Amino acid sequence: MADIAARVGVSKMTVSRALNRTSQNDRATSEELRQRILAACDEMGYVIDQTARTFSSKRSGFVAAVIPSLNNSNFSETAQGITAAIEGSGLQLLLAYSDYRTENEEQLLKSLLMRRPEGIILTGGKHTPSARAMLQSAGIPVVETWDLPAEPIEHVVGFSNAEASAALVRHLHGKGYRRIAFIGGTSNRDTRGADRRRGYAEAIKALGLPAGRVISFGQPPISMSQGAEAVVQLIKQWPDVDAAVCVSDLSAFGALAECQRRGWKVPGRIAIAGFGDFEVARNCHPRLTTVALDCVGIGRAAGELLMRAIDAAREDQRLPAETVLIPFRVEEREST
Repeated sequence: MADIAARVGVSKMTVSRALNRTSQNDRATSEELRQRILAACDEMGYVIDQTARTFSSKRSGFVAAVIPSLNNSNFSETAQGITAAIEGSGLQLLLAYSDYRTENEEQLLKSLLMRRPEGIILTGGKHTPSARAMLQSAGIPVVETWDLPAEPIEHVVGFSNAEASAALVRHLHGKGYRRIAFIGGTSNRDTRGADRRRGYAEAIKALGLPAGRVISFGQPPISMSQGAEAVVQLIKQWPDVDAAVCVSDLSAFGALAECQRRGWKVPGRIAIAGFGDFEVARNCHPRLTTVALDCVGIGRAAGELLMRAIDAAREDQRLPAETVLIPFRVEEREST
């Protein structure tokens, strides 16, 4: 900053005022002078030391979000919504990737909290005891998304994955399908996937349909290729199956593509449904029946809620815990 001041011929305080748009003394620096200072910063490659600013303002200037997967468009769209919500606030979004592992999430949270984010957005409502303890003692707003946890840490933006999956099963039953199976992963690492399997099982039982037709194949996140292998295993194990509910649209698309390779008509031989309404579900042939969600809307609602909580915290207040319910719908398409 001293180098910039020397080049422009002003004091370090003037440089500081020009760079800090939130300062009450902005008016003391003319726009022409401010532009000269910014140009000098660009020429000299100067980047503001945010750590130093954090010490002086007690504001880190960023919020964090932990997502489970990078190859899932639902979560990239959620991040897009968060970014839209905080745009213009002066805050930046830092993304962390947990790979569907709560132990990874715990370590990520420890690293993030050391850098004092002003708020954190999490995917899902299941965390390690240590992670919960860290978040509850951090003194910053927390928003859990994509779930309706039984014991929220604080704020929630989500829906019931179990009820959404059950609604899909009831929809297929209403269309006349009676031997409905489920394709999911081999572990409960994806807790939302586990909830979808539970919702499927509860709906099957309530409807009096044949139970136990569950194929567990691959570690989350379930890929297209794993969905393809799973549908072959499904038909081999239960040749009379007439419909498959898949844990996500990626696995459903893989199953659909494998059926086409083998000459199994969809939905003539087997109906296939997914979850999430990914772009691939809307553009493949036949298009996939799925549970549709506004993923960008989830991120935007979470970001807006977090911003209100941060604004309250900056006034030494605490926003009362809120739960924002996100609607879902079964999107009927040609695959069923």
